[in-house]
Amino acid sequence: MKAHFKAIFNSYSDIFFLKGFRIGVLLFAITLLHPNVAIAGILAVLSAYLFARFIEMDREFLKTGYYTYNPLLVGLSIGYLFEINTLTLFMIVTAGIFTFVLTTMLGHLFWHFLRLPILSLPFVLVSSIAYLASSQYSNLYVSGQYPRIVSGIELYVPYWLAGFLKSLGAILFMPEVLAGALFLLIILFTSRILFLLAVGGYYAGTLVNALLIGSFQQAFADVNSFNFILIAIALGGVFLIPSPRTYVIAIIGVFAGTFLLKSVEVFWSTHGIPAFTMPFNLVSLSLIYVLGIVQSPLLALNIRRTPEETLDDYLANVLRYPGSWRSLALPFSGKWRVWQAFDGKWTHQGSWRYAYDFVITDETGSTFKNDGASLDDYYAFRKPVLSPVRGRVVNVVHSQPDLPIGEVDKINNWGNWVIIHDPRGFYVEISHFVQDSIKVKQGDWVETGAFLGLCGNSGYSPQPHIHIQVQATEEIGSYTVPFSFTGFVCENRYFANHLPELDAIIEPAFLDKALDRKLSFILDQEFRFAVLKNGATSGELHLTVRMAPDGTFYFDSGDGQLYFGKNAGTFYFYRVDGN
Repeated sequence: MKAHFKAIFNSYSDIFFLKGFRIGVLLFAITLLHPNVAIAGILAVLSAYLFARFIEMDREFLKTGYYTYNPLLVGLSIGYLFEINTLTLFMIVTAGIFTFVLTTMLGHLFWHFLRLPILSLPFVLVSSIAYLASSQYSNLYVSGQYPRIVSGIELYVPYWLAGFLKSLGAILFMPEVLAGALFLLIILFTSRILFLLAVGGYYAGTLVNALLIGSFQQAFADVNSFNFILIAIALGGVFLIPSPRTYVIAIIGVFAGTFLLKSVEVFWSTHGIPAFTMPFNLVSLSLIYVLGIVQSPLLALNIRRTPEETLDDYLANVLRYPGSWRSLALPFSGKWRVWQAFDGKWTHQGSWRYAYDFVITDETGSTFKNDGASLDDYYAFRKPVLSPVRGRVVNVVHSQPDLPIGEVDKINNWGNWVIIHDPRGFYVEISHFVQDSIKVKQGDWVETGAFLGLCGNSGYSPQPHIHIQVQATEEIGSYTVPFSFTGFVCENRYFANHLPELDAIIEPAFLDKALDRKLSFILDQEFRFAVLKNGATSGELHLTVRMAPDGTFYFDSGDGQLYFGKNAGTFYFYRVDGN
């Protein structure tokens, strides 16, 4: 019962990007100021939740409120417009279930194809449909359900503050000072960053709006300005890492929202439909998508319960995991030396700054034996080159000759090369293979560690070496992007995901399959440990393996969660939630 209770009230807190069912309970209690709205909202959530359980949706995916906050918003919007009766109840239940279905479908499509959240788009679509249909439902529609009596508090609140509080209250369809003030207090006690963003976003957007329309009173009277609050919160504190640059982006988003808000109001007003959260959705999703395309480091990869926790998690992980998500295995076996790294002084400049060159040296640091006049004198020549990723070979050139020492090919700079597309969204290019040694062809699928060919001296190569770079596109010579190497040893120290330094001698670490099997935990697997304190048993720790909605595994003790995972042969503990 407690799990169901949490799942339902998490829907309320998710609307404000807050986490925790206790906050949801408080928000629900505030909606009781208008029972018609409160009943419609909770009924829509219950309908969506029960339908999800009826179709046997995994309970784990319903815990966060992600799938049910859109049905909640639809229910609140119907409760704001229609008087509760038998027909209205039928409409709320149907709309709640349909919104859940739409949320699940759009959520999958948006994430799979665009890597975007759906925010409140399902709510906008379904509520707009309901409002359009209301013109034909004479038995349901009640214009001006509430007399909107001005409370005593509002008489003493200046219009510029009343406008802000009413807009904040309008997020849950309660556009009044008291509700907005209570919502603001909850935000303040939960996150100071969200509080400042809510205030700053509202006044930035409303002041611009006031200057454009020529009336401050009219601008502050527009409760649809809650879109400015949501834009600022989403961009400044939720989906981006809180920072001065992030706040600038949030304000730019708010400014863009001022134009969208008025255009949406003009478009929908002919049908008697409010703007809802359409400006918020369009602005936020557009900016998040663009930042994703340019692979901005400002995007929050792990969104926590508050912006403060997200920032703390980000700063901690920057130190713990200095590598990139574009992670490669080393393209060789044995010990090799870093001859040229990022921003190398010879050829790793400009668009090709993100690249590595590797050679083999002896105890004296020399790359060759004898006098080094012959290619066969070089330790790296004809050594195996291995695939650093699993992916599809998209292009191969293998016919360029290996040039004698002292000669370079300035026309065919890359010599013989292979380009592999990694499904994670990037391309890996490896150059200077021995002529006709490449054993893969265009269209082949290769696994990490697969044999590609032999290290050679083709192209613009002063001596035999392996050149490797990561690109955003598949064309040879395309501009490079940052990456890192996984699972290597340097000076008896293991690096899980890192960038080796210039002249470092490194070698790949190989997976211990027996240990890997022991660290492969199964869902619902249970462990019991005796807790010792001062040498005496003081209790028992019971852990169960669970999976979060994003696919991350964790140990659940009932009071807390310890998140873990394996990546490129390394076992990680990511974070701890709870006690």
